[in-house]
Amino acid sequence: MRKGPPRVADYVISSLAAQGTDHVFGVGGANIEDLYDAAHLSGGRVTAVVAKHEFSAATMAEGYHRTSGRLGVAMATSGAGAMNLVPGLAEAYAARIPTLALVGQPPRSLEGRGAFQDSSGLAGTFDAVDLFTPLSRFCARVDDPADIGKLLAEAVAATRGPCRGPAVLLLPKDVQQATVEQLPPLDQLLAEPDGPAAAAGNRAAAARMLTGAAASGAEVLVIAGDGVGRGGARAELAELARLLGASVAVTPEAKDAFDNGDPRYAGVAGTIGHPTVRRQLERASLCVLVGTRLPVMARAGLEAALDATPLVCFDPEPPYTGPPRADAPVVHVDGDLRTELRAAAEALAALPARGAGTPPPGGPEYLVAPRPDSPGVRLDDAVRAIESALPDGATVVSDAGNASSAVIHHLSVPPEGQFVLALGMGGMGHSFGAGIGAAFGTGRRAYVLSGDGGFYAHGMELHTAVEHQLPVTFVVFNNNAHAMCVTREQLLYEADYSYNTFRPADLAAGAGAMFPSLRTATATTAEELRRALLAANERTGPALVCVEADPDELPPFLPFLKLIDDRATPSGAHDDDRVTPVG
Repeated sequence: MRKGPPRVADYVISSLAAQGTDHVFGVGGANIEDLYDAAHLSGGRVTAVVAKHEFSAATMAEGYHRTSGRLGVAMATSGAGAMNLVPGLAEAYAARIPTLALVGQPPRSLEGRGAFQDSSGLAGTFDAVDLFTPLSRFCARVDDPADIGKLLAEAVAATRGPCRGPAVLLLPKDVQQATVEQLPPLDQLLAEPDGPAAAAGNRAAAARMLTGAAASGAEVLVIAGDGVGRGGARAELAELARLLGASVAVTPEAKDAFDNGDPRYAGVAGTIGHPTVRRQLERASLCVLVGTRLPVMARAGLEAALDATPLVCFDPEPPYTGPPRADAPVVHVDGDLRTELRAAAEALAALPARGAGTPPPGGPEYLVAPRPDSPGVRLDDAVRAIESALPDGATVVSDAGNASSAVIHHLSVPPEGQFVLALGMGGMGHSFGAGIGAAFGTGRRAYVLSGDGGFYAHGMELHTAVEHQLPVTFVVFNNNAHAMCVTREQLLYEADYSYNTFRPADLAAGAGAMFPSLRTATATTAEELRRALLAANERTGPALVCVEADPDELPPFLPFLKLIDDRATPSGAHDDDRVTPVG
C-alpha cells in the first residue's frame, strides 16, 4: 500500500470503485501511468486491463457497460493514445453509451513550451478540449487538483443524463500526482439525477392513443430499440405488449430487448430485417416506438406505412420519422423510460382484458438470398450452427459487414442472453473489444462474431483475452475479403475489379501459432462449426473458430436483394418479399 496522503489518481480510482466499476480499460503511457499505479494500489477493488489499442479499450468499456450496467471507463495517455480514443468515443456518443474517458496530458509546466504530445491549445498546439467536446456529453481539463471531485462528479452525472453518452476528463500528469486531502466522497458530490419528467400533455395524449387502440381491439405494433436494455426496461416492455395485445419487432441492435421465442415476436425492423414487420405495420392502427428514434437502418422499407400510422414514441429524444399528419399524429414521450412505460401500463390495466392480438403467422419470415454454388459455409447455415451452440445467458457481440447482416437476420438471442452491435458508427473490429468487455462485465461466455476484415482491424485483442483467460469465443467468417465492399462493387458498379479481396490466409493456424494456449479450429461445414463451438463451451478460456465462407454470397440485406430483383424482373412486376417462414 502507498504511504502518505492520497493523490488525485487515488481519489479517481477509489471513487470509481465506490460507484461499482471494478474494471477499467486502456493502454499505458507516461502521462496516464499514475492511474494504473492507483488501480494497482486499490486492494483489488479495481483491475486495470491493458488493451492492444485505445479504440478497443473504448469498446471494452462499452461492452462492459452494456452487459453489466456499470460505468465503463477507458484510460489513454496523451498524443496518439488520446487520438486513438476518438472513434470509440464517437460510437459511444452515437449509441448513447455511458463511458468515462480519462485522458492523460503532459505536465502543466511544459504545456505551450514544446512538450511532447502537447494538446493544450497553447503556442500553436491543438486543443484537446475542442477535439473531445463534440464527442462527449461533458469534457473538461482538470487544471487545479482541488477541482477533481467537482469535475469528476459532473462527468459521471453527464454520462447518466437523459441523453446518455461519454464524458472526458483531461488530466495533466502533475495533477494526477498532486495530493488531495479532505475531499468529500464522490457520492456526496454526485446528486443522483431524477429521471426527466415527460410533458403532462404528451403523456396524456399517449395514454389516450394506447387505451383507445386497446379498447377497440385494434392491431398494434411495438418496435423496441436498444434503449430498452440500456434503461433496464425489458420487463416493462413485455408488460406493455401484453396489455396492448401487440406484436413486437426490434431494431437491429436490440435483438435482446424482447424474447425472440415469444409468439408476439415479429422479427427485426429495417434493412436487415424481416418482411413480417412491414406486414404487421401495414395492418396496425397504432405503432409504438420504445427506446428508439428509428434511424434509417431500422426504418428503411417501413417509411410509407409509418407515414400513414399514428405513432407513440417513448424515448428521451424525438423519433426520426417525418412530421406528424392530421390522420397520423406523432406523440413523443420523453420521460424516464421505465417510469413512462409503467404509467402507460397502469392506464391499460384499468381497461377490460382483451385477447392476445394476432401474432405473426408462423413467426418472423426470412429473406431468401441466392445461394452460390461455390465452396464455403453458407451464412445462414453458419448462423444456425452458432445459435445451436450458444449457452443460455451468453452475450452475442456482432461486428459490421455481411456476417453481421446474417447474424442480425437469422440468429435468435439465447434465454437470458444479451446482444451487442455497433450501429452508431459501425466501426469494423468493434466486436473484439466489446466482447472482451462483456466477458469482464458478466463473467459469462461471450461470442464475438466477425468477418476477417474486423479481425485484421482489431483482432489482436485476442491477446487480451488470452492474457486474462476470458470466456470469449471468437467466430471469424473468413472469406478473404471485405465482403460487403465486394458486394457493393459488384452490384453498384458492375465491376470486373475488386479492391477488397485478399490473398487466402489461415487465420486459425496463425493465431494458434502465436498463442499456443488458445484453442483454435477451422470449420469448412456447418457441422464442424457446431462441434468446435460446443467443445469451446466446455473450456474456461478463449477460443477462435474460423468459418470458411464465400465473399460472393449475398447477405440478407434488403437493398441488395431488391437490386437483384429489379435487374431480373420487369419494372413493377416483382415482389420483394421473397421469404421463408422460421422452421
